[in-house]
Amino acid sequence: MDLEKFGTLEVKIKEIVAENQSLKKHALELEGLLRQKENELKEANEKIRELDEERETIRTKVDSLLELLKDIKTNR
Repeated sequence: MDLEKFGTLEVKIKEIVAENQSLKKHALELEGLLRQKENELKEANEKIRELDEERETIRTKVDSLLELLKDIKTNR
């Protein structure tokens, strides 16, 4: 009877160890995926910043061109 309990205990411990290893592997995969997504987010934020700067530059140029056109209209 006691040996049977030890056998059951051994099986349960092996299952726990296997589950632990599986969870560690899964955690590592998730950490890698998280790093990848963080890098993608960083790149996307950088692209947004660049596009915002470009939009502001274009807005400034359009505003100056509109002022030139306004001056032309008032001088006629």
